[in-house]
Amino acid sequence: MRLFVDLHLCPQLENYDQTRQMIEKSARLGYKAVGIAFPPRAPHEEIVRIDEVCKSVGADLVKRIDLNPRNPKDLLRNLRTLRREAEVISVQCYSKAVARQAAKDRRVDLVMFPSTDPRRRFFDSAEAELASEAFASVEFDMSPLIYLRGFRRVRLISALRKEVSIATKFDVPIVLSSGADDVTLLRKPEDYAALCYLFGLDSAGAKQAFSENPRTIVERNRRKLSPEYVAPGVHVVRRGKDCSSV
Repeated sequence: MRLFVDLHLCPQLENYDQTRQMIEKSARLGYKAVGIAFPPRAPHEEIVRIDEVCKSVGADLVKRIDLNPRNPKDLLRNLRTLRREAEVISVQCYSKAVARQAAKDRRVDLVMFPSTDPRRRFFDSAEAELASEAFASVEFDMSPLIYLRGFRRVRLISALRKEVSIATKFDVPIVLSSGADDVTLLRKPEDYAALCYLFGLDSAGAKQAFSENPRTIVERNRRKLSPEYVAPGVHVVRRGKDCSSV
């Protein structure tokens, strides 16, 4: 059975009622895991409180941090200090220099681009090639397709069509998320998938982008964050003074 993941919920965390409502509705819509964008060094009590809401509705909480670096140096500094604080790290790329650095850094899980400014969408062939080599994914938020109107929505669809084509050509995984900051923008994964024909992603690819692709990122990073993780392909099997009997 396919397990759907909305890897990018954006509630106002200080508004507990809104956060709870969004998590509860996501579960009702069929999502088994939700990614919440926490600020860096969020209080542990806040994370536990939201995790309890997720558990109460049978959803798995994925802690993510969205970085908005001003330049590559700022990005590298944030990755050094924050990589082990989150299960998913995404980078909002507002410049080509940041986009290139994010795409080639293996500590970055997701690269994102502003939905409302086509001049700042830098996902081209060079970006895709770097992302493919570093195992990064490109994330597209679906909620702008709901709230944008007129020419702004047309421009976004045109940009997405181009970027989906490039990602497919270079085997860069696509992750679709709601990106919703309000409960009214949430939709079933099948409903979001139905919109994807507008930018050239078929139903099977859209559902994979809402399920297997985000789950792969989360599972990979949880293994890396485990105390048993040593290096790629190397894990602690047993701890003790004498492991000769293993």
